[in-house]
Amino acid sequence: MYSAIFLGMVGPWQIVLIVVLALLLFGGKKIPELMRGLGSGIKEFKDATKEDDDTKSDEIVK
Repeated sequence: MYSAIFLGMVGPWQIVLIVVLALLLFGGKKIPELMRGLGSGIKEFKDATKEDDDTKSDEIVK
């Protein structure tokens, strides 16, 4: 029962472990490229949702 409560909590040691594993798997040169791709994907998603909101507001005005 208690393990279900603590299952969602991530402590500092778990974060350190994840970072070390990511460095081992991808290497130091590949991580900035992955983050750049992630950032551009988030930007495109925000732009797409913003365009969708703009078209909805234009339809309401008409």
